[in-house]
Amino acid sequence: MGRSSGPNERSGGSRRSGRSDAPEPRERTESAEQAPDRLGRYRRRRDFQATPEPTGDGAGPGPDGAARFVVQRHRARRLHYDLRFEMGGVLASWAVPRGPTLDPAVRRMAVHVEDHPVEYLDFEGVIPAGQYGSGDVIVWDIGSWVPHGTDDPVAAVAAGELHADVFGRKLRGRLVLIRQQEPRWLLLHKRDAQAVPGWNPEQHPRSVLSGRTNDEVRAVPDRVWRSGVSAAQATERTRAPAPGRDADDAADADADADADATDCSGTAGGAGAGAAAPAVRPPGDDELRALDELGANGVWEVFGRPLRLTNLDKVLFPAGAERPAATKRDLVRYAALIAPTVLPYLTGRALNMHRFPSGAQAPGFWHKQVPAHAPDWVTRWHPPGATAGRTTEHLVVDSPATLVWAANFGALEWHAWTAPVTAVEQPSYALIDLDPGTGTAWEDVLVLARLHRTALAHLAVRAGVKVTGRRGLQIWVPIAPGPGFDQTRDWVERLSRAVGAVVPELVSWKWEVRERAGRARLDYTQNARNKTLVAPYSPRAAAGAPVSAPIDWDELDDPKLRPDSFTIRTVLTRLAERGDPFRVVLDGGQPLPPVA
Repeated sequence: MGRSSGPNERSGGSRRSGRSDAPEPRERTESAEQAPDRLGRYRRRRDFQATPEPTGDGAGPGPDGAARFVVQRHRARRLHYDLRFEMGGVLASWAVPRGPTLDPAVRRMAVHVEDHPVEYLDFEGVIPAGQYGSGDVIVWDIGSWVPHGTDDPVAAVAAGELHADVFGRKLRGRLVLIRQQEPRWLLLHKRDAQAVPGWNPEQHPRSVLSGRTNDEVRAVPDRVWRSGVSAAQATERTRAPAPGRDADDAADADADADADATDCSGTAGGAGAGAAAPAVRPPGDDELRALDELGANGVWEVFGRPLRLTNLDKVLFPAGAERPAATKRDLVRYAALIAPTVLPYLTGRALNMHRFPSGAQAPGFWHKQVPAHAPDWVTRWHPPGATAGRTTEHLVVDSPATLVWAANFGALEWHAWTAPVTAVEQPSYALIDLDPGTGTAWEDVLVLARLHRTALAHLAVRAGVKVTGRRGLQIWVPIAPGPGFDQTRDWVERLSRAVGAVVPELVSWKWEVRERAGRARLDYTQNARNKTLVAPYSPRAAAGAPVSAPIDWDELDDPKLRPDSFTIRTVLTRLAERGDPFRVVLDGGQPLPPVA
């Protein structure tokens, strides 16, 4: 169940013979000044009466002027990935046969091709046979990017070396393109906080706009797959259709997107089903210094929002064994810094806030209703049919500023719904909760987790595992659209009962804690609409500010691992060193195989 390592590649080219369906390499790199019509070669190769590709007649700037990038998975004569950076009014483009990667040890060949129009950012569809580049195309990743070490990326490309900090749905960190011999370039990922050894793009095959694979796009050849939002909006929030839609529903995707917007109020038009989080950067040193310099109360400008913060010096997490206490200022700081990592697990989902206004040392309570004093820019979801006395406005954390606001509101724990608000009966994950009993030793919990690891590997099922920050472990299995909660609950029960049969002395199936004789419960009942598990990287209301931290599967064999090993002070360093091992659950669902 660990990550599979992608093979390293030697950089080098292969001679092109005959006509290829992949875009033809450009002969030379030109600056904007040297090439007033940078789309001439693009247009000459295409018959726009036959191909659904955009003509390039103009597109607006990115959100807040941000430059955008896109990666398209393109099955032409041969599969390749098209990497495109917005610069100089066009998309400078490279075809990457093996695809980009987060693995810093891997080097990829990239072929410099003709510039594409900015409208190509959100193009998905089928280029008909006989047309240039014929084949199916999906938007494999999209986001914003910032050139590193230069204010003139066009000149950097002309000089033969481009360093790009990318903030995408799948790709994060610094990519470097180095010209070898035009049109051949070398593509690599720097060894930074976002690097992930062994990361393979082919394990993450779905579109970040439509949620579809290339096969699913090809199944409706007359349809140009659009997300219902512009590329500029997609850069801020990549939107996928509700889980459970069939390919036959594709023609209704835009109408459904409009309907979704009527259910949510707030900025950005509401929350998408399984929507990807905005590509955001954590606050910089100046912003963090401003937070540190605030008094007990004040306004902090972060993520483009002025947030009124209160009681920043109040201790919310008492000191624990060899762990200092943590204040609300510490929690707010952590929420801001972890937002780029945690947002993909929260976006598009209702959030149940576990609030402890007086701190973890006092009783807490669940808070679901958005309070009247909440900023008008936070996204609210109105569940259909909600009546007085029930929650009529749920909070949807689809921006980093919203998460910081929730932390200031006393939400020490963040519990997101398993299903998106656009399809509340269609869970995105099957959840396995290893809930220790009063007499369950930590080593026994690890035994149960390792048995689940073996079972999932035998079934060839991809999953993520995390410590709860308290006493247990949780396993999330990303699932393909289709099964409802009854089906996922049944599947998890079958799997867990098979595991429990191996070590019956460790497991009880009794509902009441007092009837379990101190044994662990493999809780399949968490797979229900009204149940939530604590989100990845959420703090827990306990001494020392522990965090529900994702781990690699092989860490289950680490004798130093504890369920509360990581805190709001240590997990950020861990992320910088190891990356996010839980991203595997974000990379598209999978069918649930039968469990005997």
